[in-house]
Order: sequence, then structure tokens, then C-alpha cells
Amino acid sequence: MDIVIIANFCAALDKPTNSRFAYIAEMFAKGNNVELIGSAFSHGTKKKRVCDFSRFPYKVTLIEEPGYKKNISVQRFLSHRVWGRNVCEYIKGRKKPDVVYCAIPSLTAAALVGEYCNKNGIRFIVDIQDLWPEAFQMALNVPVVSDIAFAPFKRIANKAYAAADGIIAVSQTYVDRAKQVNTRAKKSTAVYIGTDLAAFDDNVVKNKVTRNDDGEFWIAYCGSLSDSYDIPCVIDAVKQMNSPKVKLVIMGSGYLAPKFQEFAQRAGINAEFNGYMNYPQMCGLLAACDVTVNPIKGKSAASIINKHADYAACGLPVINTQESQEYRKLVSDYNMGFNCKNGNAPDVAQKLEKLMNDATLRQQMGQNARRCAEEKFDRKNSYLRIVDLLTKEPEEIYGNSSLCGDL
Repeated sequence: MDIVIIANFCAALDKPTNSRFAYIAEMFAKGNNVELIGSAFSHGTKKKRVCDFSRFPYKVTLIEEPGYKKNISVQRFLSHRVWGRNVCEYIKGRKKPDVVYCAIPSLTAAALVGEYCNKNGIRFIVDIQDLWPEAFQMALNVPVVSDIAFAPFKRIANKAYAAADGIIAVSQTYVDRAKQVNTRAKKSTAVYIGTDLAAFDDNVVKNKVTRNDDGEFWIAYCGSLSDSYDIPCVIDAVKQMNSPKVKLVIMGSGYLAPKFQEFAQRAGINAEFNGYMNYPQMCGLLAACDVTVNPIKGKSAASIINKHADYAACGLPVINTQESQEYRKLVSDYNMGFNCKNGNAPDVAQKLEKLMNDATLRQQMGQNARRCAEEKFDRKNSYLRIVDLLTKEPEEIYGNSSLCGDL
């Protein structure tokens, strides 16, 4: 098969990472013609990408876009719009593929390419990573005004979802959102971002962190340091624990890093900010900790995200404030940690103290977390559902609707 994968936020094009779309591209490159289309602009560095194409076992094509300086800005939406149009023109100019596998977000590329695929008998599969514009609307929530401002983006998202012959998403929550407007797809499935557990375990062994502390209790957070993550709540909780043995270990970067560091210093807690770490190193440090924290702010549109797989893979209990019912149910069903009240530092502190003072409970919940990783997050098993959806014959998944419109 000739498979085109469209993913403008594929971080693996900049540096080796645990990228979903690079993994999928490599998986299908064995026996198929695969082209991964990304952006010439790096979302992570906010600079033009410098890409070593030779390290990929598939074709990589970078499409130009103007770029932007801030993640939440009009400039970003305009940049993605230009990129989407450029991607669609490129697709029209190449040989027609058998399948287009398109990441959402962004939106314009998915809507325009979806329309083209519908008109030309090309299977169009979407893979929903986040809900736009819902995620931005949460960050800029002004009653009535936000609804009006984001209505055009919602229409574009709906067109992209409606065009899909097959729906894949990183959570069932996102699948259900797309199905609200899609009458075309006969196949849909939630496939968590997950991780390659064998690779994760190998990373831990090769990057083993030897602790020389005197019985400290290490609380791990890995991920972005930005608006969606309630790091101050965790810092307040650690302060309330009032123990010299507690250490907050933060792995990740973001524009709010200086603010969070200052907050931790004012609180007088033992906090280690490691900045960005490459994935293998992060695996090693994460596995050396005692518990993990997942402090996502209230009413976030996020559901099952990257860090959930790594937290489960390392076999540690999780302290969760995220309100996603899908993730809270996983934590509860597997008994792999505690769900806390969102933004409630005393509740977080109480649950952390419970785990700090009960090594047997930590071990039990950690084992449960690892079982969750093996059953729900291991890519070598879970991504077989993606293989199934992409390799079905067109008549098995095609419906009769079409998508039209100009974006």
C-alpha cells in the first residue's frame, strides 16, 4: 500500500523521541510505501526544522508554514491554516495514495485533505490527539465571547471529523466527540498513545539512577511546564507535608518553568528541576522515584495523554487530580493510585503522606500500575488495532457521505 501520514507536531523529526506517528510510520514501512508529512516549522523549538532524513526508514516531507511565537495566539491559527492549505496542494500534486492517515490537530489540513480524499476514493483515517478548539476554549474561557470566537474553528473540526472513513483517537472520549458529527465511518477505536514497554524497560536499565539519599521520598512529575499543569498545587502539597525527606523531582520544560521554580523556592521545599531530558534518561530517573503526580487543571479537555503510559510503565502509584473520567476510572479500576480533588493541595498532601508511610501499599499499587501498562498501554499490542483499521479493504469501512467547503 501507498500510505501517507500527516502529522505536523511529530517531535521525532527534530530529535529521537517516543513519537506515536514515527512509530506508526516505521511500523507500516515494513512492506508498504510510507511518506510522513510534517511541518518545516518545529512547534517545540519555534524554529525552522533541521531534519536528518537518512535516519528514517520511510520518506519524510516537510511542508512550509509561517510559524508562531506563542502556543495560544492568533498567529498560531493563521500559521496552521497556511500549512493546511500547503499540505493539501502537495497531496493533490502527488500520486494518489491508498490511505491518508491524518493527525488532528491541527484542523485545516485534516479538513481540506479529508475533502480531497472523499472526492477521489482515498481512504481517510483520522487520529485525534487533542480536542480543538475545546482545549483553547478552556484556556481562554470568557462566557459567550469564547463560544462566538471559536465557532469557526469548531466548524472546521466538525468537517474534518465528518470526512473520516475510520476514526482513531488517544481516548474513547475523543472518539465519541468525532462520532457526534460523523456518519461515514464504520470503524472507530481508541488507541492510547502508549509506549513500547520493552524499549522503556531497556531505557531504565541503561540509564539506571542510583540513589544515595537517606531514605528520601521522591515525587515525580514529567511533562510540560505550562498553563494546563497545576504544579503550584503539588508544591503546596509538598509544603504541607512538612517533611525534610520529601523531594519533588520535575522532568520537563516550558515557559512557566522560571515561575514554578520561584514558587518552589518561596515555599521552601526540596524541588529538583531537571529541565528537558531525552526520553531514555527520563525513563531512568522516573523509575528511580517513589510516586508520580498527574496534576492537570480543572475542566481541561485532555483525556488519556503521553505521561499516563510512562507513569504506568515505571510501576509506581499515581496521585491524580485530572478530572477526565476516563483516566480517573483507570486509576480506580486498577487500584494504581489515588484520585484527588482538583486543585486541592490538602487532599494531595494527605494521599502522598499515605503512600509515603506505607511501603507495602506503594508496592501493591505500583504492581497494579505496571499491569495496567501491560494491558492498556503497550504499543506492540495496542497498535495492532491501527494495523487492522488501515489494512481493511475500502468497502469494509466506506460510507456514503461527502464533505465539501472551503477553509
